[in-house]
Amino acid sequence: MRLPARADGPAMQDLVARCPPLDLNSAYLYLLLTEHFPDTCILAEDDDGLLGMVSGYRPPGRDDTLFVWQVAVDPRARGRGLGLDMLLGLLSRRSPRPAHWVETTVGPGNRASRGLFRRLAVRLDASLNETALFDAALFGAGTHEAEPLLRIGPFTPPVPESDRNP
Repeated sequence: MRLPARADGPAMQDLVARCPPLDLNSAYLYLLLTEHFPDTCILAEDDDGLLGMVSGYRPPGRDDTLFVWQVAVDPRARGRGLGLDMLLGLLSRRSPRPAHWVETTVGPGNRASRGLFRRLAVRLDASLNETALFDAALFGAGTHEAEPLLRIGPFTPPVPESDRNP
């Protein structure tokens, strides 16, 4: 697992395209993620290419919160806990302002993502609360389901792997 680099933008977009029901964004957006938010994104890869990614950012004025935008796991890597490993890896990065809260939006029909964030809350020994955020009507008539806000925390950030005892 590693930070994204500018050259990863196209592969990130290709990965998301292979991961419905995630919303596919423009190539430009994935390039911006690599350029402006590499510290809040993580990639997982093997010899055959990109296996997974988590994209996120710190909401303005809330340095204690990581907003997770997308979690994508290639179909060939599903069922192995990669999504959870990437989230924990991202949260365990050394930072002068570690996150004590995770927020994300997940539609009611996206059971895989909802399960992932439930597992993350359990692993962090933190509560998970859901509140309304973006009603379906805001996305246009019949184009998208609602996106409620999931908020996990507060929690103590995981210890970086390099600091763990062997």
